[in-house]
Amino acid sequence: MKQVDYIVVGIGLAGTSFCEQLKANNKTFVVFDNASQQSSTVAGGLYNPVVLKRFTPVWMCKEQLDLALHMYANLEALLNVKLDYKIPVYRKFASLEEQNDWFTASDKPILSEYLSPKIVKNNNNAIDAPFGFGEVLKTGRIDVKALIDAYKAYLLNKELLYETVFNYGDLKLEADLVQYKDIKAKYIVFAEGFGISKNPYFKNLPLVPAKGELLTIHAPNLKIDYVLKAGVFLIPLGNDLYIVGATYEWKDLSAEVTDAAKEELLGKLIKLINCEFKVVNQVAGIRPTVKDRRPLVGVHSTYKNMFVLNGLGTRGVMIGPYVAQQLYHFIENEQPLDKEIDIARFVN
Repeated sequence: MKQVDYIVVGIGLAGTSFCEQLKANNKTFVVFDNASQQSSTVAGGLYNPVVLKRFTPVWMCKEQLDLALHMYANLEALLNVKLDYKIPVYRKFASLEEQNDWFTASDKPILSEYLSPKIVKNNNNAIDAPFGFGEVLKTGRIDVKALIDAYKAYLLNKELLYETVFNYGDLKLEADLVQYKDIKAKYIVFAEGFGISKNPYFKNLPLVPAKGELLTIHAPNLKIDYVLKAGVFLIPLGNDLYIVGATYEWKDLSAEVTDAAKEELLGKLIKLINCEFKVVNQVAGIRPTVKDRRPLVGVHSTYKNMFVLNGLGTRGVMIGPYVAQQLYHFIENEQPLDKEIDIARFVN
């Protein structure tokens, strides 16, 4: 019989962030993951502290960024892999009114360190942007697929990862421990993303799964070294490759790519750029979103050694480390969760 402090189910951004909390505090753990969820590995990976539709700050943006950038720097050293690509985000202006709205937002104390007050003129003939761009500061891209692949390899090397389906029927719960087959632990944390819909202990939480699809294009004449936001995101990957995304679909929750999503993205793309390009890849994943746009974090109503870490939505690279730390301190130090993320907010 193997004895650990924690069993973690799921090793996307949520699970990885929580495992890093456990490692930092010298807690023992094992992870179960069957690679069934694709939302993390197909994510664009942007971290951006501003909601660019309305020029407003992301919830808890400073706290999230500080924790996230520290964690990814540690992971780069641990895994010996490049993860964090510092790159500015340019928001295309559609009108003079949007320029004025940007200036107004950049004067606000909470946004002044993230919004450049200068208009960036468009000098790229391949892009249609007569009103120029606003530049968001302190932004970048995490290579999420490289992160998850390298972290899984690390866990496998340490014999901490079981690449198999987690069978809920084999879980035995007692007052002071949980047992799964030949593993005993003090606590179990479910970080399964969309997979929580099959979890009998947390399936009633109000997760709203949203399918997202991304394209990768090859555009030799585009030549941009910034992320461009204008209806779609254009994210440079190097070697004239760019991610184009993303779609939102709430009915078709399969992991299969669709022609409809491809046509939607291409329709927006051709309004933005006027150079030749070729689609070289298309991927799909299911985002674990929540109706109030806040994660699902907390303890089971009956089993007090069972926890959930889910609902990271579209900003997982930023919010994952923050909510993982919140959950760790809630379990180990009895610190209350932020009320906005506590699953208790959905209990009548």
